[in-house]
Amino acid sequence: MDFNQIFKNNEKWIAEKLASNPDYFTELSKGQSPEFLYIGCSDSRVTAEDLMGVQPGEVFVHRNIANQVIPIDNNVNSVVQYAVEHLKVKHIIVCGHYECGGVKAALHPSDMGQLNSWLQTLRDVRRLHKDELEKISDPQQLFDRLVELNVREQCMNIIKIDHVQRSWYKTGFPKVHGWVFDVRTGKLIDLGMNLEKEFMEIRVIYDLKPLENK
Repeated sequence: MDFNQIFKNNEKWIAEKLASNPDYFTELSKGQSPEFLYIGCSDSRVTAEDLMGVQPGEVFVHRNIANQVIPIDNNVNSVVQYAVEHLKVKHIIVCGHYECGGVKAALHPSDMGQLNSWLQTLRDVRRLHKDELEKISDPQQLFDRLVELNVREQCMNIIKIDHVQRSWYKTGFPKVHGWVFDVRTGKLIDLGMNLEKEFMEIRVIYDLKPLENK
């Protein structure tokens, strides 16, 4: 795409929005109240608003390589805190995608410079599920399964976050969901995880609620 075409596209987009609603941008500027926090991959093929069919203001978005929720990453933790404490989102979605380059790199380790430390969490996912993954002989199925397991582990990292747990105990929200986007078909797949149940199974390890309040 020609660089200048981006600004032409922007002008066209503005005209289309105003044609359907003359007050569109006036209303948009008043603030946001999304019910969803979407944590996805930075891959240019996977755009949250498009695949979810939502409009500006309806989903709060954070994207990074391979949709990681790393406990010591201030970026993702700040996003989660703001979404939970200030926006009061009802749902947090971790969405991976098939054919993910980050997951592929975890399957085929090499020295990738700055990316080495970032991909370490993904390689840990592979290690945690080593027994299951080693039973899969088909390379594509192995690739796809690691994508799914990565989503699962990042959802588990979400429920370990203090801001999320505090909100759970006060309101019962946010609900946490694990999805995969199939770039080969365009379909969104809900992995059907019961995060509340899984949290109860590991609560003795990760629960941050003061003992006197349990």
